Amino acid sequence: MSGRGARMPSPLRSLSARLLVLTISFVMLAEVFIYAPSVAAYRYNYLQNRLADSHIAALALLATPDNMVSEALTAELLKHAGAYVVGLARENGSKLILQGQYVLVGMNTPDDEEIDRNETAVMADVTIHLGQVGFFNLIVDAFGTLWHSDNRLLHVIAPSPNMPSDVVDILIDEAPMRAELINFSERILGLSIIISLFTATLVFFSLHWMMVRPMRRISESMVAFRKNPEDVSTIVHPSARSDEVGVVERELTAMQLAIRDSLTQKTRLAALGTAVGKISHDLRNMLTTARLVSDRLAESGDPQVRHASPTLVSALDRAVDLCTRTLDFTREGALRLECRNFALAPLLDEVRADLLPDRSKGIGWEIDSDSIAVFADRSQLYRVVANVALNALQSGATLIAMGVRKTSEGIEIDIRDNGPGLPPRARENLFRPFAGSARPGGSGLGLAIAREIMRAHGGDVLLLHTSGKGTAFRLTLPAPDDRRGVAPRPRSH
Repeated sequence: MSGRGARMPSPLRSLSARLLVLTISFVMLAEVFIYAPSVAAYRYNYLQNRLADSHIAALALLATPDNMVSEALTAELLKHAGAYVVGLARENGSKLILQGQYVLVGMNTPDDEEIDRNETAVMADVTIHLGQVGFFNLIVDAFGTLWHSDNRLLHVIAPSPNMPSDVVDILIDEAPMRAELINFSERILGLSIIISLFTATLVFFSLHWMMVRPMRRISESMVAFRKNPEDVSTIVHPSARSDEVGVVERELTAMQLAIRDSLTQKTRLAALGTAVGKISHDLRNMLTTARLVSDRLAESGDPQVRHASPTLVSALDRAVDLCTRTLDFTREGALRLECRNFALAPLLDEVRADLLPDRSKGIGWEIDSDSIAVFADRSQLYRVVANVALNALQSGATLIAMGVRKTSEGIEIDIRDNGPGLPPRARENLFRPFAGSARPGGSGLGLAIAREIMRAHGGDVLLLHTSGKGTAFRLTLPAPDDRRGVAPRPRSH
């Protein structure tokens, strides 16, 4: 494993820091949605309190025969109510008015009452029918109070909180209410900051303990494992957790162990391949010498020697072929494809002509390829088709049928035979080198090499079915306009 290893992020860019910022932001956002109805309710309660105090102040007029009190007491009552003018319409139809130096224009006063020379007639800037205002209007009015920095006169009309049958209307300043709303907002802001920090801390440490720490441990293990997969200490040790993190830990451990075992096996196989290659090279030279000697034995005058000679020659040929295939497999390395466009029909006919030059042997061969073209390495594709067909002939098949069709995913080449089928052991190790041979003396390299070639083209070799009535393989290739994993088309001159 080469290349620069990944580094863990700095604390400010870590998942923990982002989690903390997000938690604080979300809590503050939630507080904003809580603040709007809270400030509206505070303003509503403030006005309700002014109405209740004004109702009590107006009832003081009932203690006098003429519903009049002295100017000093009037000023004291209005100061207690926090209003300039207080009007009370009772259930029995009577009206009481408590006013000082201001007279509210538009308030229901007796028709014969005149404004005293010491009194000043004023008009309200805003009239609020508090009992008729909806929820969202209360929120809008509350923010309107906070928005206006100038002192407005408010004419508030609503049923009395103390006695709903009585209607109270008052004239008050908006500035005191605005000051209290600002103080209330500051308290809400401070409380929101404290709640957000407290909540964020709890959420942060909880998620840090449950998620961030194990994820960081998993990440560090992955980085260390990438640098040195063969080091056992880099494998993560799974915890006993039963949640998703526990599943990830156990699956990662299983994957790391599997990769480590695979790398160990591949290392051993590479060393073994080198040794086998050297042994096969020397053994092939020895067998070639023995083959030459066996040819001379075939000319011997001893009938028994001449009779045994073909068997010996055949055995030596198989041994030489096995050594040659083994050398090819260990030396080839990564395939280098020389792809081009060509028609499949001539290639299939060529395979038939090479494998079955004598059509009089009673072996049937059917080809259905139409005019389909492919983009591939012709010599390598010939090698794959010939290998699959040769295996069928060597297994005892008397009929081989090849069919080609074009699908939405690419090109499919089906090769079917009527042979005896593959034994169970061959099916389990079909594409494993030296293990998937279905006949005595086979090397088990043919289908392994065929799959390697097809996968280098971006396709594959698949076993469709096998039974006592025959076997069917499918070769897949990408469509000519879909060359994933295939060498680029050479430029034409």
